Amino acid sequence: MDLKQYLKQRAAWVQDNLARNLPEEKAGGEILKAMRYSLFAGGKRIRPVLCLAGAEAVGGDPQKAMFCACALEMVHSYSLVHDDLPAMDDDDLRRGVPTNHKVFGEGMAVLAGDGLLTQAMVLLTDPKATAGLDPARVLRAARVVMVGAGYQGMVGGQAADLLHENSEPDLATVQFIHAHKTGALLTASVESGAILGGGGEEDIRQLVRYGRRIGLAFQIADDLLNLEGDPEKLGKAVGSDQAAGKMTYPAVMGPAAAREEGRKMADEAAGIARRFGPAGEPLAELALYIMARTH
Repeated sequence: MDLKQYLKQRAAWVQDNLARNLPEEKAGGEILKAMRYSLFAGGKRIRPVLCLAGAEAVGGDPQKAMFCACALEMVHSYSLVHDDLPAMDDDDLRRGVPTNHKVFGEGMAVLAGDGLLTQAMVLLTDPKATAGLDPARVLRAARVVMVGAGYQGMVGGQAADLLHENSEPDLATVQFIHAHKTGALLTASVESGAILGGGGEEDIRQLVRYGRRIGLAFQIADDLLNLEGDPEKLGKAVGSDQAAGKMTYPAVMGPAAAREEGRKMADEAAGIARRFGPAGEPLAELALYIMARTH
């Protein structure tokens, strides 16, 4: 399959739906401008694409999972706004443009993140967006997303990341951080798509296994890009993890071994996806792309 074309098409679907779900309006004021600034600042839309691909893998209609895909991107965008704050990673650039707090100020950036997270919950419970879907599956998918975003997932991983800055690198700790900070929401993306696509319990279980592996591979790739990547392609500075004393896979086992581990996880994920036949091919290609990307 042509993964580049697939990603382009699905990202365009997501972009159109995000614009409808968070439209520009004068009544929204400065806070809506700040929310939209980060939501529409670019990006590959990997999480929503995974959600749509999860629905496709189990034979479902990806458009019926679109509301959830958009909510996932809102959650992800909120996390980036907060991650860039001076109290966290203190980044000036994101995707080649000034970070939210550099444009709108720290207080407004905090509120923009809060607004995006809350809007994701609004969308996940929107009767119009979920009309015609099995209410039990909608509720289950929404819970999967929120758990993946909360203290048992992304927020918990971010907290561990902060707490262990400048600590002695430890494999068990870095695995916990990666599985939660990045892996939880990526897993929730494909799992929620499979739920909304009508997947059976075994299909959902297998796609959770897939998600956990790509989550680890994705963060390993990010760690390596932060260490060795091209700032122009990344749209932000490199070397910040090392400077901040972040606990990363390269810090624990070295870049070569970390890259090997990432490739292993990506290959295992691709193997799981291919059990779904042609419908799982997009997920298989996405898994391999995660470790091959340069930004």
